Amino acid sequence: MSNSKHWSQVEYLHQTHSNPNIHIKGTTSYYSNAWTGNFEDSVVRYLYGDAYSLQAWQPQWPIDQLYIGSHVCIGAEAVILMGGNHTHRMDWFSLYPFLESIVDAYQMKGDTHIGDGAWIGMRAMIMPGVTIGEGAVIASGSIVSKDVAPYQVVAGNPAKVIKSRFDKDTIAQLLRLKLYDLSPAQFAQLQPLLTQNDLGALRQAYADISSSSKLQ
Repeated sequence: MSNSKHWSQVEYLHQTHSNPNIHIKGTTSYYSNAWTGNFEDSVVRYLYGDAYSLQAWQPQWPIDQLYIGSHVCIGAEAVILMGGNHTHRMDWFSLYPFLESIVDAYQMKGDTHIGDGAWIGMRAMIMPGVTIGEGAVIASGSIVSKDVAPYQVVAGNPAKVIKSRFDKDTIAQLLRLKLYDLSPAQFAQLQPLLTQNDLGALRQAYADISSSSKLQ
């Protein structure tokens, strides 16, 4: 195995995150922080529980949660915009967040989910309450305001699907395998096939691993 280092600098999220409203799956998801501050200071916005919000205010409504899957890659200067400060009512005559009506002004957007194996490009922005599916790609500079299906590539403002990484049948089979729910040891056994595109070989190796684990 090569001991050469990746050219960039990354921050493994499970090692650094402290906000109780951020939930990280596994030990592999990272933020490319070579040109920025850390993940919680530079990427996540308007989520109660960070050092700034703890000093500034007390929440008067339920806190949206941020869920990040396994093997997620987040590019430098990306923004994950949470709904904690969503107090500009579009259905009111004034968008201004008057303190006298701030609680009524707040409209919850829901939790944000970034699926296993997703890749968020540099300076992309994820809007509140969005779900990004497994293996999806968010192009650099995109503004994602709607859910992104698994293994889709989206780009633009607002982000739109520009292509699918695989055909529908392949995607369905990949999702059924639930690869990112395997144990670290099982995942490591499949890793050589995850860096190829031979679905038949991957399925066979997965079946062998599953059969072996049942026998133990």
